[in-house]
Amino acid sequence: MAIKLIAQNKKARHEYEILETYEAGIVLLGSEVKALRAGRANLNDAYCRFIKGELYLLNAHIAQLETTNTHFGRDTRSPRKLLMHKKELHKLFGKVNKEGLTIVPLKLYFNERNLAKVQIALARGKKLHDKRADLKERTLKREALAAMKHRSY
Repeated sequence: MAIKLIAQNKKARHEYEILETYEAGIVLLGSEVKALRAGRANLNDAYCRFIKGELYLLNAHIAQLETTNTHFGRDTRSPRKLLMHKKELHKLFGKVNKEGLTIVPLKLYFNERNLAKVQIALARGKKLHDKRADLKERTLKREALAAMKHRSY
């Protein structure tokens, strides 16, 4: 059984240079898990930050279902704790503090055991000229593939 992708942060790959990726668990309420199964999540503008030595996912939008009681509901953009091994957390914390790197979420998905996971990345912000170079490279690659596809033998 493969992973079931819920949400993807496409903007992160454009804005940041991805150095390392990690998988982290996420602490959710039951209604949030149901909303994720319905595909009601958005990672645009989401980021990760250390708060009191623990890693949190901030500004990720997980919508409430209509069947959820509003009294028991949670704010759609509330901070959600990420679960990782202590060694990995210390490694990330050191790199963020010393090298000035950023932690961004890339994907939100259910793994083979039906557990909600977040793929996070240690990233460095791209400069404007780097973004333009990447865009130019992708365009050239796309044009080359199209030319090869339409080539007659």
